[in-house]
Amino acid sequence: MDYTVSKSEDAWREELGPEKYAVLRQAGTERAWTGELLDESRAGVYTCGACGAELFKSGTKFESDCGWPSFYESVRDDAVELLEDRSLGVVRTEVRCANCGSHLGHVFPDGFGTPTGDRYCMNSISLEFKPAE
Repeated sequence: MDYTVSKSEDAWREELGPEKYAVLRQAGTERAWTGELLDESRAGVYTCGACGAELFKSGTKFESDCGWPSFYESVRDDAVELLEDRSLGVVRTEVRCANCGSHLGHVFPDGFGTPTGDRYCMNSISLEFKPAE
C-alpha cells in the first residue's frame, strides 16, 4: 500500500530510536502492564507515535484488563488499516496506521459491553497522547 508518509527504514530507525522502531516498524509488542498510556484517563486524542496521525479519541478508551490500552473504535474508518496476521500460528487482525503503515497492535472481537464489540489492543509505545485544551 502507498502511504501518505513514506520513509526509508533507516530514516524510521534513526527518527524513532530502538524501542519505538521495534514495535512500530517491526511489529513488536511491549510487555503487558508496562505502557505509559495504560492508565491515561484525561480527555484528548491518541495519535500515531511515528507520524502523528489522529487514531483514537479518549472517549472510546475502556478498561479491558489485557495490559495494553484498549479502544472500541478508531477516529475514522480510514484512520487505521486492518491486516490478517498469521505470525503466531493463529489468525489475528493487525492494526496499522493508515497514514504511515506503522504497527499499532491488534483488534479482537471481544470488547464486550462496548458499542462496537471490538477491542483495539494498542501498544502504548505506538501512540502519543495529546490532551484536550
